[in-house]
Amino acid sequence: MKRFMSVALTSLLAGGLISCGTPENTDFVPEASGSTANEASLADAGETENSAEEAEGEAAFHIGIVTGSYSQSEDDRRGAEAFQNKYGEDMVTLAIYPDNFTEELDTTVQITVGLADDPDMKAIIVNQAVDGTTEAFRQIKEKRPDILCIAGEAYEDFSDIGEVADLVVNYDFISRGYLMVRTAHELGCDTFVHVSFPRHLSYESVSRQVAIMKAACEEFGMNFAMEEAPDPTTEVGVPGAQSYILENAPKWVSKYGQKSAYFCTNDAHTEPLIKSLMENGGYFIEADLPSPLMGYPGALDLDLTGASGDFEQITKTVEDAVVAAGGSGRFGTWTYSYGYAVSAGLAEHARNVILGDSKLGSISDLSKAYGVFSPGVKWNGSGYSDAETGEKWDNIFLIYQDTYIFGEPGRYMGTTEIEVPQEYFTIK
Repeated sequence: MKRFMSVALTSLLAGGLISCGTPENTDFVPEASGSTANEASLADAGETENSAEEAEGEAAFHIGIVTGSYSQSEDDRRGAEAFQNKYGEDMVTLAIYPDNFTEELDTTVQITVGLADDPDMKAIIVNQAVDGTTEAFRQIKEKRPDILCIAGEAYEDFSDIGEVADLVVNYDFISRGYLMVRTAHELGCDTFVHVSFPRHLSYESVSRQVAIMKAACEEFGMNFAMEEAPDPTTEVGVPGAQSYILENAPKWVSKYGQKSAYFCTNDAHTEPLIKSLMENGGYFIEADLPSPLMGYPGALDLDLTGASGDFEQITKTVEDAVVAAGGSGRFGTWTYSYGYAVSAGLAEHARNVILGDSKLGSISDLSKAYGVFSPGVKWNGSGYSDAETGEKWDNIFLIYQDTYIFGEPGRYMGTTEIEVPQEYFTIK
């Protein structure tokens, strides 16, 4: 799922990301493999002509990546494909969990666990790590403890998946809950509207983010509102959920006013929400899993096939279309796709760990892996601490990227430079 244009992921903390229990966030910039951040390009990283030669001489091992489909999480899938293109189908196996994963839990588990039947499989990455991933990792560890189990964007409680996964990396829902509201305030918004449904609201990350957004709205003198939309994994499916957004978003803008900003927790809701806000007014700071490919191409009827993997060009094309449609200063993103970077970056990190070139729990090593697929992008992040128990996890990390607002000219909001007040890290 940006805006991740060409900012730079700052060298992932010299000693490691700090825990969510402290307000001090530290920027980190992943290093681009084989080049400086300014010289490297994602296209070069994702489609290396010498990938076959790179693989020669390496120990025989396989890496599996499980993602959603194009309709549910296209960026995640594209990132997995970029990694497979870099190292070849002989090394990399891709799988897709069902769109209706909440109703097909057993299928999700079977698909993921099935990768462990390959005797050469050494790492399995699931992004997004939807319901059933914890159970799948538990079963994998029971029969193949040698396989690295890595989760990107875990849906299930960290206390559960953190016990069975070797590594968990999620977007920083704590810092972003504050920073998105702050950004909306800086753009002149007076209302922040959160769009979701009960399943998502039951997740700790989402419920805590809602509480943080409410508190931030109070701090900045803004109104906070919540609207419910259909869950795409229910019987209405993706088409029904998207139709609901198209029908109701204009009513929301009429209800809350032109200075209202919107955030939705589901990828499938993003495209119709952007489309409606573009036509009816309102602001969209960034997607749940931000990317210039998240919602914008469909909402603006763009064909970006010729720019595949070139996020600088993708962002420019999207920005031109946003400005032409009258959305200048109202719509934002990350300039490199988060979902893309997570799928490919976590797989790259796993490969480096298997080869003995990186340590699994090293933030600097993780940053280098992300840098291969998001060179020159500025990120910030922190280690995760449980708000209830205060427990700090050494295998769970939260990250985010600077927000870019499309316009004439576009601008980065400097969110990775902002110190989030300490009290927001204990809100639950």
